[in-house]
Amino acid sequence: MTTATASTPIEDHGLLRLLTCGSVDDGKSTLIGRLLYDSKTLLADTLSAIEKTSQKRGLAGVDLSLLTDGLQAEREQGITIDVAYRYFSTGARKYIIADAPGHEQYTRNMVTAASTANLAIILVDARKGVLTQTRRHSILAHLVGIPHLVVAINKMDLVGYSQEVFGKIMADYLEFAAKRGIEDVHFIPISALDGDMVVERGERLGWYRGPTLLDILEAAPLAHSEHAEPLRFAVQYVCRPQDAANPALHDYRGFMGRIESGAVKAGDAVTVLPSGLPATVKAVQLGGEDIGAALAEQSVTLLLAEDIDISRGDMIAARDAPPPARKEIEAIICWLSETPLDRARTFLIHHTTREAKAKLTAIVHKLDVNTLERLPAEKLVMNDIARVRFKLAQPVFADPYADNRATGAFIVIDESNNNTVGAGMIQ
Repeated sequence: MTTATASTPIEDHGLLRLLTCGSVDDGKSTLIGRLLYDSKTLLADTLSAIEKTSQKRGLAGVDLSLLTDGLQAEREQGITIDVAYRYFSTGARKYIIADAPGHEQYTRNMVTAASTANLAIILVDARKGVLTQTRRHSILAHLVGIPHLVVAINKMDLVGYSQEVFGKIMADYLEFAAKRGIEDVHFIPISALDGDMVVERGERLGWYRGPTLLDILEAAPLAHSEHAEPLRFAVQYVCRPQDAANPALHDYRGFMGRIESGAVKAGDAVTVLPSGLPATVKAVQLGGEDIGAALAEQSVTLLLAEDIDISRGDMIAARDAPPPARKEIEAIICWLSETPLDRARTFLIHHTTREAKAKLTAIVHKLDVNTLERLPAEKLVMNDIARVRFKLAQPVFADPYADNRATGAFIVIDESNNNTVGAGMIQ
């Protein structure tokens, strides 16, 4: 864990969104509880509440899994059903942790949680080794583009902290990962129950010389840092203030939105889509103040030197690398709805701040998420993952998901009830 003295201030490593996943009862919720507990980020009333609940259950110690298993149904069954989010900070970094459900019937929950994660912790029970669900979650994490995986081999206390057991599981996983093209995997032995190699090193895994889990998390690369990404700024709102007492505001035209990728600064050459007109950034503002420049994931206001008609749903992009305009898209989608996909219906594709009516033209194949085998399919039901084609009434400005997760992703909305029924990744 990163520490600091009066003469060495802590370096801020930025926000890390991470996902924990694995087979049922591998200890995901306990691991998150251990991270929060040992990093001293629990409020006193929260700690008191879980201590009381643990005592009611007749447990000798504190059940740290209660920190994330917040739903009543989960507490009764002792499993995680929905995605539980937790936020904490170590001083060196802020974290958003998503605890994904382990069972196959909650695939859609895991895909939702994984869509924004930059690192995934795949838990493996040291007694059981690599299971079908371990492989499935690894494939899903790889499929949705999570760039960094940590395989945490948990419950080492139940196998006598055996280096041999750790080595065998690591070899089994590497064999599987090589076949699926999964790279950038870090292995670590832990005991979430006792805390070994989670935040503190402990005294029972002396043969392991690598970093603790928290050390790995604090050193993980920031999102958008894996490769260079061009500017993508989706316009959410056009600001035209009306103030009779301030005539200078009459000509103000600010384009408000979020920088999905890349960076922007005053003087940058940009292209406005769908018009394709060139423009120059005159100013970058935050809260009405000029800040000169901004980075990915910041919400700012852009002022352009040219007077161009721009509205919500348009995109301001780097002039030398604009995204293609697509009226037909091929994508991998996860069907989220309990109602099966009706191929006769018209849907809405929501992409960044733009919406377009869409018609499904083909289900290319369905994916078996355990093996990645391609299967023929005429319909999709909840939790199915498939490659499909849509035809759109209006173009979207999208990069391939492998190049840009922000502009390569979309959701599918049922027009009849406005429910989100699918999540997609453009190929």
